Amino acid sequence: MDDVKEQFSFIDGIAQCNTEKVLKAFRRHRVSDACFAGTTGYGYNDKGRSTLELIFADVFNTGSSLVRIGFVSGTHAITTAMFAALAPGQSLLSVTGLPYDTLRGVIGISGNHKGSLREYGIGYSQLNLKENCKPDFSGISDFLSKNKTIRAVFVQRSRGYSARRSLTIKEIGDICGLVHEIDSGISVIVDNCYGEFTEPAEPGDVGADLIAGSLIKNPGGGLAPSGGYVAGKNELVEAAAYRLTSPGIGAECGASLSANRLLFQGLFMAPHVTAQAMKTAVFCARLFELLGYKTTPGYLEHRSDIIQSVELGTPELLKRFCKGIQAGAPIDSFVSPEPWDMPGYNDQVIMAAGSFIQGASIELSADGQMCEPYRAYLQGGLTFESGKLGIMLAASYLEDS
Repeated sequence: MDDVKEQFSFIDGIAQCNTEKVLKAFRRHRVSDACFAGTTGYGYNDKGRSTLELIFADVFNTGSSLVRIGFVSGTHAITTAMFAALAPGQSLLSVTGLPYDTLRGVIGISGNHKGSLREYGIGYSQLNLKENCKPDFSGISDFLSKNKTIRAVFVQRSRGYSARRSLTIKEIGDICGLVHEIDSGISVIVDNCYGEFTEPAEPGDVGADLIAGSLIKNPGGGLAPSGGYVAGKNELVEAAAYRLTSPGIGAECGASLSANRLLFQGLFMAPHVTAQAMKTAVFCARLFELLGYKTTPGYLEHRSDIIQSVELGTPELLKRFCKGIQAGAPIDSFVSPEPWDMPGYNDQVIMAAGSFIQGASIELSADGQMCEPYRAYLQGGLTFESGKLGIMLAASYLEDS
């Protein structure tokens, strides 16, 4: 705790900045308890839904946004963004290497799923990050100059199941600037999952055309029961709405049911809760470094997402780590997680997730693929105090081995 004081102070500063941004947006759009009333059926004239989407657009500095409980996951929101920006005969370029596992089926990289980009005649290419995990700017420039079918560039901000670091907002801005300089008609799509409110700025501040993420991660503040968001240029968000519902209906429909208050309150809490998760990750990094494990990022490194990886080396230690995190959870602490064949993944996955919201990775959770080097990916922590206790318990499970 003494070692991480300076990092905690820095994180508190980010939370203060982002809280001010969210609070200003709430005041600007005159949020009242009338916004908390839900709608049913078609969801016409949903004041809360419309106001929340104006607030998200303000906070993420975009023209408009689509914030819906109808998004079943972050992958769903990102898929909607991709289809909004691309048409048959065009191509997508990933500049951060191979996308996260669940997106590979969406694009058509793996599997043979109906409705993938590939089935719709949309091409795909990728450029890997350089050895120092920085974007390959010269490679991007050369590739876009020679391939005129590219109409969207994909940026995965977070690390996913990989050892690479997350991209900073500055790096995302540099990518956007380069792409738009080469061809202003190319849309830059940013997978913002795990990254919201970890820096004072967002991808919309630095030129991203579309950003997408999940409400049961950072921006839901641990209160959103489900959902996701897409934010960006007006015409692209409109196209995403047509993809989510149907052409001609778009954002006009979509009942919020009884979720509005939770979505508003979750967004209000999000900067603080994200800071709690970041502190949990920093503490985890320092503790496990002292125990002799390789951690990424290190406790002093800059962070642009809430994910912390710990390289455990053996399947048994990965299982023990996840069992310790599960045992420290408020929900299902008595459950012993086991690896399983999770849809969308090539290897078995073990997950520890004793959360109030099923699968909410803003709550303390850990998971990892059962393959070398057997890394655990830890994220979340609604409060630092509970996150610290969970991590200490995980460490004790390893020491007991």
